[in-house]
Amino acid sequence: QVQLVESGGGLVQAGGSLRLSCTASSNIFSISTMGWYRQAPGKQRELVATITSVSSTNYADSVKGRFTIARDNAKNTVYLQMSSLNSEDTAVYYCRLQIHGTDRWGQGTQVTVSS
Repeated sequence: QVQLVESGGGLVQAGGSLRLSCTASSNIFSISTMGWYRQAPGKQRELVATITSVSSTNYADSVKGRFTIARDNAKNTVYLQMSSLNSEDTAVYYCRLQIHGTDRWGQGTQVTVSS
């Protein structure tokens, strides 16, 4: 089974930037839709951004213009570049891989934005 490993989370001041990475253990990555989701304390998990196998992207309204999702198929890695962070971006961020018959989640990485 394909495994996803996220990295890059941490503590950042409001207005700062972070880049998250998620690496898949299988080359199935290149034909999969990849996504970043987040879950804040007491809230439901929500979509942040997705990128298809042909690099078509979609963003939540709350992050448009601040976050960028990108993929590197040679490295089986998807990135989430986050800028102009604010306290509402504080959450555990999860990577997701989807392709027909397969739906996998990473373990999550904590992002904390201090004001």
